[in-house]
Amino acid sequence: MAATYDTIGVNYADLRKSDARIEAAMAQALGSAKSVLNVGAGTGSYEPADRKVTALEPSAEMIAQRSAAAAAAIQGHAEDLPFDDKAFEASMAILTIHHWTNQQKGLSEMRRVTRGPVVLLTFDPDHRGFWLLDYIPELADLDDTQMPKLADYERWLGKVEISTVPVPHDCTDGFMAAYWRRPSAYLDPKIRAAISPFWALGDISRQLNKLAQDLDDGTWAKRYADVLALEEYDAGYRLVVAS
Repeated sequence: MAATYDTIGVNYADLRKSDARIEAAMAQALGSAKSVLNVGAGTGSYEPADRKVTALEPSAEMIAQRSAAAAAAIQGHAEDLPFDDKAFEASMAILTIHHWTNQQKGLSEMRRVTRGPVVLLTFDPDHRGFWLLDYIPELADLDDTQMPKLADYERWLGKVEISTVPVPHDCTDGFMAAYWRRPSAYLDPKIRAAISPFWALGDISRQLNKLAQDLDDGTWAKRYADVLALEEYDAGYRLVVAS
């Protein structure tokens, strides 16, 4: 996926910023670890500022967008980590596993180089509650082909704890379901450009036109009135922690 992000990641740093509430959950999961490896590090979202971070990222475009204050990044892949056994106290991977070519090997590599917790923010492909699937059901098919089942993490990492990561209505990180209470955002091509599944799906103009129509005539607001009343939303995101 490195070459892909060299193309689609051009405005990633602007739209994919850490959300403080999700960041707090990540920090808690990392425990007391002082040295942390961030695999598939992207532009540096969720990297803890109070710990020694080593970032690994396959895309040169993403590395170029990292801020001067971010940890220096090594270009490389999860499946072949260039580090010694147990080199880090903890490791993390944020919404990246669906881009790996061999997910089991990548997680095995993370376990190999990590003495303590392996922490992943990921998505449950069996979760079907997000209203956007009513308009773009192809997203669910994509999840089925790209995302590991939750049971896979225990098979590949050993005992894990899995918890729900609710998405705040004003989430500052522009991942797929971040705009669940701001539906018109999905009509903005700039926003979609920082969400990789939209690139994978190709032309979805018909589906977006239907969403635009339903927003204009009030159909969406009537159908999803219960969603508009929520402050946070379970859109299927999960925190997986292997101690």
